[in-house]
Amino acid sequence: MPSIRPISDLRNNANDISEFCRKSREPVFITKNGVGDMVVMSIETYEQQQALISLYTKLAEAEEEIAEGAEGEDFFEVAKQLRKSVHGKL
Repeated sequence: MPSIRPISDLRNNANDISEFCRKSREPVFITKNGVGDMVVMSIETYEQQQALISLYTKLAEAEEEIAEGAEGEDFFEVAKQLRKSVHGKL
């Protein structure tokens, strides 16, 4: 169930809202005059969402390239090269 709070709670109980966002990893929906106005979330949750959006964008671009006929690299060859570069640096 989403947490919905009036904007006055943001002003009067900012610490409580911050703690809720960090502990629950869920956003708090803020209303103004009974209408949705903004969303408050922890920076960790925000960064995770941004990373997922970036990943999905890259996956969509890769799928589009494949659909247009681009050829990919062999997974096992790429994995072998990555292992070699990692072990070479250790």
